[in-house]
Amino acid sequence: MATVTMRTESLALEDKIESLIAIGAATAANCIPCFQHLYEKAITAGVTLAEIQRAADIAGQVKKGAHIALTNSVNELMGIDETQAIPCSPTANKSCCG
Repeated sequence: MATVTMRTESLALEDKIESLIAIGAATAANCIPCFQHLYEKAITAGVTLAEIQRAADIAGQVKKGAHIALTNSVNELMGIDETQAIPCSPTANKSCCG
């Protein structure tokens, strides 16, 4: 039983990190009520405004890359020969997060 407890504890993240992950997820999901709730929780956990902004910015950049990939797939399925470069593709050799 001790092994299970230790394993669960090792998987836990600091409140600050969990808050930043949640802020990013809410931003990527376009969930304003979630963001508002999580913003207050993040501030209480000691997250700075700059950290919240960075998490939201990264989520927005990842979301933008995903949207470009979706648009390219839709165009391809519809036979439209129009694609945009995906900033985080393997050929671009960089991340959507900058």
